[in-house]
Amino acid sequence: MTEALPGFTHRWADAEGIRLHVVEGGQADGPAVVLLAGFPQTWRAWRKAMPGLAERFRVLAIDLPGQGDSDRPHDSYDTHTVASRVQAAVNAFNVQKYWLVAHDIGAWVAFSLALKHEERLHGVALLDAGIPGITLPDSIPTDPDRAWKTWHFAFHLVPDLPETLLAGRERAYVDWFLKAKALSPTTFDSDDIDHYAAALAAEGGLRASLAYYRDAAESARKNHEALERQHLTVPILGISSSHGSIPDMAASLSPWADNATGVVIPQAGHFIPDEQPDAVVAAVTAFIEGAAKPV
Repeated sequence: MTEALPGFTHRWADAEGIRLHVVEGGQADGPAVVLLAGFPQTWRAWRKAMPGLAERFRVLAIDLPGQGDSDRPHDSYDTHTVASRVQAAVNAFNVQKYWLVAHDIGAWVAFSLALKHEERLHGVALLDAGIPGITLPDSIPTDPDRAWKTWHFAFHLVPDLPETLLAGRERAYVDWFLKAKALSPTTFDSDDIDHYAAALAAEGGLRASLAYYRDAAESARKNHEALERQHLTVPILGISSSHGSIPDMAASLSPWADNATGVVIPQAGHFIPDEQPDAVVAAVTAFIEGAAKPV
């Protein structure tokens, strides 16, 4: 899965006893930007945006535990546990403070990381994510026009059945998932489908990917426990899309964050970095440059 991306190097970091895969490139002395992807993707979700970000920033795209070429541990996948491991990986690259940009399940982890390690962050951009206990709806809609966007949350929670139904059929599942949730069904080609399907089909891949959903209640509990002590004060950018899952990320995050702003990317479904990478680069760059200006 370690495909070449010009200007970037595949590396690994020890993160509290497990190995996380990191793709690094860009400006060695520039501000650090850490990228996290969601289900059913890997670091490759950012490959179209990474060269643009690398023009100004030091870029580290990290495979979460269970993703891509990272280890697939058998313990908890609640987002606070995973956030500690992501922070440990960032520490291994001698990054003292950074900007965190995350999509889908990556945004689940990013929100919890901000609660645990806010002092290490300049700011956080969260893309189209139903974060457990925060922006994730309490119930799944039954209206067919909306249910297809969130039905998998319940399916992935069921013990054993998803593995039984999906084992050996990972490519068909990934193909439906990516093409249904992107605005254009041509966003992802066969190489994309093959890459993500191989990650799911790898030993422990399904188990680890589903574990994020199965531990979501614990993630929500820990998020609210942390929010009883403090709200987020670090700048937050909510990135929504015209045809995504969460219409207004900024509004859904604002009850928990003192400084939340938002942007909507047009002509995109759920997989915004794949569908509109230049717009994502522009939004993230504007956020970093605006938040970094002295008040």
